[in-house]
Amino acid sequence: MNQLTTEQENRKRIRKVENAFRRSGMPLSIPGRVLMGEGRLLKQGRKKQALKAFFLFNDILVYGSVIMNGHWYKKQKIIALEDIKIEDLEDSENMKNQWLMCTPRKSFYVSASSYEDKRAWIDHIRDCRSRVLEDTDIQPGTNFAMSWIPDKNAQKCMRCLKKFNAIIWRHHCRKCGFVVCNECSKERELIEYIDSTQEVRICKVCYNKDDSDDDSSRQRGDSSGMHSSEEEEGAMSGDEEQVQTSSSWLDTKDGTWGRLSTIYL
Repeated sequence: MNQLTTEQENRKRIRKVENAFRRSGMPLSIPGRVLMGEGRLLKQGRKKQALKAFFLFNDILVYGSVIMNGHWYKKQKIIALEDIKIEDLEDSENMKNQWLMCTPRKSFYVSASSYEDKRAWIDHIRDCRSRVLEDTDIQPGTNFAMSWIPDKNAQKCMRCLKKFNAIIWRHHCRKCGFVVCNECSKERELIEYIDSTQEVRICKVCYNKDDSDDDSSRQRGDSSGMHSSEEEEGAMSGDEEQVQTSSSWLDTKDGTWGRLSTIYL
């Protein structure tokens, strides 16, 4: 396939992604940007798992909520590849073929429909990220948000042990990801890599920790797949689960698309 045809096909695919997000999405077409792969992954939210459409470009990762049988997406999120760190995980009872996606603002668990699809996503993201760092003066991210513990995993405040009810609500500390009550999370702090303009909620333990201490009061993640930093999202329906198929990838050697293609940069 000649270069002109490949470039035209790439622009066509990127425009299709832009149109799928409609007016709610940011423009994605810029010189030199290439759509490397796309597919659907299950994402662990604060309360439930939800099916998301993911699009890997050579410099960014884009994802959004799936609407109308996959032809329309909303809640577009864009993450620079240099700000992504991936942690591979073993299967758990709740999530198969999972891994942790760490970013400065949010860290969350995703899972693929098969082990082969999982490996394809991890390898492609890492390869594209390595290329970004090699070809530019951009420095890799060093600060990553702690993944949040889902609401259903905490019936009591994880600091004072008060039981949650209609009066005592669940909140999340932005530093450690614990589920805490309002009394235990009244403090606010500016954490620039999460929000550079607004102070965010932190629990009393994180607030009282010495500057010399580690920023987190728990390990980041485990193999349970039950921590996430996303706000509440819609539940995955049975129909959505049925359409979670293997992803499509660009083979840059000949400009063609296929399933589980090897990436050549």
